[in-house]
Amino acid sequence: MTTDTEVRERVLEAADRLFYAKSAHAVGMDELRTEAGVSLKKLYQLFDGKESLVEEVLRRREEAITAETMKYVQRASTPEDQILAVFDWMADSSGTSDFRGCAFINSYAELGPSSERVTAVVRHQKSGVRGAIAAMVAATGRPEWVADSIFLLFEGAMTNTAITESSEPARQAQVAARFLLENALPKADESQ
Repeated sequence: MTTDTEVRERVLEAADRLFYAKSAHAVGMDELRTEAGVSLKKLYQLFDGKESLVEEVLRRREEAITAETMKYVQRASTPEDQILAVFDWMADSSGTSDFRGCAFINSYAELGPSSERVTAVVRHQKSGVRGAIAAMVAATGRPEWVADSIFLLFEGAMTNTAITESSEPARQAQVAARFLLENALPKADESQ
C-alpha cells in the first residue's frame, strides 16, 4: 500500500520536473496529477494549491542544490579554491538544452509579485547563497565587498548559462572571481 508520504514525494518530484521544464503557470493541476499518477482529489488533499507546491518544490531544491554544491566545496583544499569550486559546480550543472537557469529566479519572476510565500523562499535561498559565499570569503581574510562581488558574478553567470545554453559564463565568472581574490588585499593588508 502506498502511503501519503510516498504519494506526496511522487507529486513533488513530478512538480519539480514540470515546473522547471515548463514553468508553474504553464503546468495545470490536471497535467501534474497525470504525471504524478494521483487523483486530483488526492493532489488537493496533500497540497492546498499550486502556490504551496511551488513553495515546497523550491525548499526541496534548495536542500538538494546545497548538498550537491557542498560536495564540490569540500573537495577544495583552500578557502580560495572553495569559492572557485562553486563555479565548477555551476559549469558542470549547466550548459545543456534542458538547463533552465536558477529555479528560484525563474519562480520569483513568474510568481514573486503575487506570492509572498514564494518570494520568502526565494529570498531565503539567495540570502543563504550570499551567506555561504561571505563565509568562504571571510575565511580568506578578504573584505566583505569581495563576497558581494562574487555573489553577483555567481547570480549573473547562472542566468547567462541558461540563456546561452553554455557553461562558458560559469567559467568566465570563475576567472573574474579568481581575479578578485588575487587582487583584493586581505583586511589586514588594506592599509599598506
